[in-house]
Amino acid sequence: MGDRLLRLYHALPPPLRTVAATLRGYRLRWWRYGPESERLIAEALERDRWPAERLQAWQQERLAFVLHRAATRVPFYRSQWEARRRRGDRASHEVLENWPVLGKDAIRADPRAFVADDLHVRHLFPVNTSGTTGTPLRLWRSRAASCEYYALLEARFRRWNGVSWRDDWAVLGGQAVLPPGALGPPFWVWNAAMHQLYLSANHVSPASVPAYVAALRRFSINHLVAYTSSATELARLCLGAGESYPGLKAVITNAEPLYPAQREIIERAFAAPVRETYGMVEIVAGASECAHGTLHVWPELGHVEVLADEADVAAPAGASGRLVCTGLVNADMPLVRYAVGDRGSLPASPGGCACGRKLPAMGRIEGRSNDMLIAPDGRRVYWLNPVFYGLPIHEAQVIQELPAVIRVKYVPGAAFSREDEETITERLRARMGAVQVVVERVAEIPRGPNGKFQAVVCLLPAWDRAGSSAPHRA
Repeated sequence: MGDRLLRLYHALPPPLRTVAATLRGYRLRWWRYGPESERLIAEALERDRWPAERLQAWQQERLAFVLHRAATRVPFYRSQWEARRRRGDRASHEVLENWPVLGKDAIRADPRAFVADDLHVRHLFPVNTSGTTGTPLRLWRSRAASCEYYALLEARFRRWNGVSWRDDWAVLGGQAVLPPGALGPPFWVWNAAMHQLYLSANHVSPASVPAYVAALRRFSINHLVAYTSSATELARLCLGAGESYPGLKAVITNAEPLYPAQREIIERAFAAPVRETYGMVEIVAGASECAHGTLHVWPELGHVEVLADEADVAAPAGASGRLVCTGLVNADMPLVRYAVGDRGSLPASPGGCACGRKLPAMGRIEGRSNDMLIAPDGRRVYWLNPVFYGLPIHEAQVIQELPAVIRVKYVPGAAFSREDEETITERLRARMGAVQVVVERVAEIPRGPNGKFQAVVCLLPAWDRAGSSAPHRA
């Protein structure tokens, strides 16, 4: 929605905002669901139980199709391969490892160059990323790709948990569904076409919590999809205010990793299981958690590689690294070996899961590749979440202001003490070396326009970061 339309929407009284949201919902429903959807959902659930060899063969066949289409029909890639041929490079485009890693800047510079030349963008659905790093992307999907993606999402977000998009459900997200200065309810908009109650993540506060819980009751919401930090904050405030809503069958978290303390708070507040998910608007990778705690990868959505931090080579088996993904659903705007900006790992050996599904497992998601600090000795320090393990805090943000100065902003729990501050300092120094740690208690961590906050912020100049070690060549 453009700025002008958004201002017009915000000027409407709440009943007309509901009408506007519902009309847009009908358009979204047409793009996402069709007569083929139930068949696609059933096929996805069947593939859950396929043997690994059959699933890998299926993925390799789809990957071969995407690579050929990208090299021959997509202007950006075709020009790359033509230039390589002129230089005498005879590497096959059918081999994934022969493709360079794709960064976001190339897409941002000319997004239409990534759309296949046998169709026009006016026949596709435009999608924008939320721009977590301040630099959103423009993307397009066909209706067929959208239906295939939402069938996977329906199967593994919802059907695994006994719910459906046809149920009355809620999302707690960063869309500007009401004016920023709104002081009183409703803090939501009802989208009747999608059976969706869209709750504003930007208006959750001690004063508004009773209204949020009342809305869940009024609309008989049976599952909640939410940013992890927003769900945790709502749950924490519900517990503090003595508010509860026992009608949820599941809370499905997205956009951010889920940590044990957050899971405990959400489950205690809503008396419902919490399921972690992983994905991105570019739909090149996805994963969802089963009831046994395994984060299962969706092989149909994308081929996932884990590359080393300083070179475009595979990280050692089981080690963490940059996630580089090749999308398999959106063949009309294919992203090949796309550095999604996240770090994570894949288990060294797949093993099995007690749930009986044969889908591969994903290791921990560590956050974005730029979620790092630079130690005084030049080391890149990732995966800072263990600094806060076991401590009574609700959320925290780590900011590197100078090479030897680290600021930690945290929202404390009731039992937080001076000793916990000292623990944070000790743990950071154990990872960073001789640094000054400034620990700052705050009422909340400021969110961006999309309702999220960056957990790790490095304010060092780009040249300082690059000079700390070999340049990142993605």
